[in-house]
Amino acid sequence: MAHQIALNFEDGATRIIAARDGETVADAAYRLGINIPLDCRDGACGTCKCKVEAGRYDGGSYIEDALSEDEAAQGFALACQMRPGSDVVVAIAATAAQCKTRPQSFDTRLVSVRRLSATTIGFSLERPEGLAFLPGQYVNIQVPGSDAQRSYSFSSAPDAATLEFLVRDIPGGQMSGWLRDVAQPGDAVRFTGPSGSFYLRDVSRPVLFLSGGTGLAPFLSMLGRLSANLSDHPVHLVHGVTNDADLVEIEALEAAAARMPFFSFTTCVSSETSTHPRLGYVTNHLAAEQLNAGDIDIYLCGPPPMVDAVRSWLQGQGITPASFHTEKFAASGPAVKQAA
Repeated sequence: MAHQIALNFEDGATRIIAARDGETVADAAYRLGINIPLDCRDGACGTCKCKVEAGRYDGGSYIEDALSEDEAAQGFALACQMRPGSDVVVAIAATAAQCKTRPQSFDTRLVSVRRLSATTIGFSLERPEGLAFLPGQYVNIQVPGSDAQRSYSFSSAPDAATLEFLVRDIPGGQMSGWLRDVAQPGDAVRFTGPSGSFYLRDVSRPVLFLSGGTGLAPFLSMLGRLSANLSDHPVHLVHGVTNDADLVEIEALEAAAARMPFFSFTTCVSSETSTHPRLGYVTNHLAAEQLNAGDIDIYLCGPPPMVDAVRSWLQGQGITPASFHTEKFAASGPAVKQAA
């Protein structure tokens, strides 16, 4: 049975390839012109050592000098010996350029623009042929009519027919200004990616999602994946925003909670003038049972101050999560045109 292999490179680029039945990761990569580190092909040198971040696989045969028992127990494998038993995610110890590949570029078209609130815009693109991504990853979208690029996480599930994104509408924002004042369905759009190591891993324990503002987008994508795969463990989201107008896509969260009994969510607003029933920051609304004494996987996406504050708060509580995945973002103002 063929499986998908997501190759994550050190520079953040991701390539998703298909492995033939019984094919090793190295053979699948080289067949498609991706020259990941490799030397002996016999499990003897360790040059192709990689970290398997998700999925099942047969590690094959190799000698101790190439891969120790401790390394194998930690999820390391040799690409020349590893055969996927499911879709897998593999971290390659090299950049995409070193492996003679590059981030993929796609040309597509705008489907629609949605005004979600006074501060937030949603937009969708046609899904180009050949695109595959992990739930939580992002792409770099070129602002039409300029050389500027903006990074946006997918808010749609990896198998969705169209690609969805959330954008904060800020004064002088080049992408938000184009979406607000210029964009029309059918307009040409180009993007590069996918990229990023912030994506949903296999769920093997309780999960806590923490989002701020449009940092909700990758979690919507993750929920789309969970809707298809389900979970034996509870998944809880705490979503915080600054003002009431920033609180969007609540209907999507309610729909997710209705179809997935293991999923629940809490929203909060930090502004003192808010009429929302829960005020303050996300850390004000974390219960002890949601932290599960540290036996939990935490995913956090929000502005840099929020990410730093949550990290400090967890340290202050003496909580060391089993895994802690973060992504920082900042809204972009007027873009500086890149040199030709």
